[in-house]
Amino acid sequence: MTSRIGGLLEFEGPWNPDFDDPRHEWRRLFSEVFGTFLLVLVGAGGAVVDAASGGQIGRAAAVTAPGLLVLSVILFMGGIGGAHLNPAVTLAFSVRGDFPWRRVPGYLVAQLLGATAACVLLRGLFGEIGMLGATLPGPGITDLQAVVMELLLTVGLVSVILGTASAAQNVGPLSAIAVGGYIVLAGLWSSPVSGASMNPARSFGPAVATGDFRQYWIYLVGPTAGALIAVGIAFVLRGSGGDRGGRAAAQGNL
Repeated sequence: MTSRIGGLLEFEGPWNPDFDDPRHEWRRLFSEVFGTFLLVLVGAGGAVVDAASGGQIGRAAAVTAPGLLVLSVILFMGGIGGAHLNPAVTLAFSVRGDFPWRRVPGYLVAQLLGATAACVLLRGLFGEIGMLGATLPGPGITDLQAVVMELLLTVGLVSVILGTASAAQNVGPLSAIAVGGYIVLAGLWSSPVSGASMNPARSFGPAVATGDFRQYWIYLVGPTAGALIAVGIAFVLRGSGGDRGGRAAAQGNL
């Protein structure tokens, strides 16, 4: 049940008692497949189209497009299942107490499927060019530098997500602008170091399509550790999770 007070949407009672309704599960999982597909299609596709067009995309556009895509997906589909689009985000919401653990495996599989489908499509359309958008350490960057960068970037990303989702600071649709803006900012200053993935699914798609997992561990360990650190920071800033705003953001309202 909801009410409007002073133009703000407030929630009464337990959030989303129908979240476990199996009739809606396929919609939530499809939203994660579709959303992650779009994210990786744009994120990895920037490098692929740049290579196919002789460099007409450029780094600034390539790192801005995923942020704008995430902003759009949160706005048009976040209410269905939370629009996680990222295993690190799903993990953080669950550890925080905003998302049920029993739903985690399905979300992770959906995200990896969406990412893989995007890169397989890019390979079918353009061939294996632009490394199919693989996120890799930049020239002269060590694996250690890259994994630390991914950790730090994910701490910031997940902190923004958890912060704007809390009941004390729920900014509604403006959270999409905050999250999308952070992704753009992170990419603009750090993509030459690690590719600014912050998302194990984003890096998984190109690894599957190219068959090269040699440095995938960077984009699994860094974001996962960063998400856990961000949950700890959220606890220091706001106490325990599981509040109405956090559950609403993590679970959607379908």
